[in-house]
Amino acid sequence: MLELLISFLVALKPLLVPICSISAWILIFLVLLSLWSAIAETIYKTQQMHQIPCSQCQFFCNDYRLKCTVHPDIANSEEAIGCRDYLP
Repeated sequence: MLELLISFLVALKPLLVPICSISAWILIFLVLLSLWSAIAETIYKTQQMHQIPCSQCQFFCNDYRLKCTVHPDIANSEEAIGCRDYLP
């Protein structure tokens, strides 16, 4: 059994360098793809959060207990993007 394993490793030896090289490049590509995906998601989320008009609204209290006097349940959330009661 041990001899079979050794003969398999000897036969595989010329292929180890290309396999390791390709594996390393695939790993680098996956890391870069993951970073790109995280950056793109962060940019999208930031643009979406900048559309929330609550901080410039007349009814915004800036108090952690009551953020908005009209809609306290949706204040500073994504649901407030199309708020009908927004007054600058």
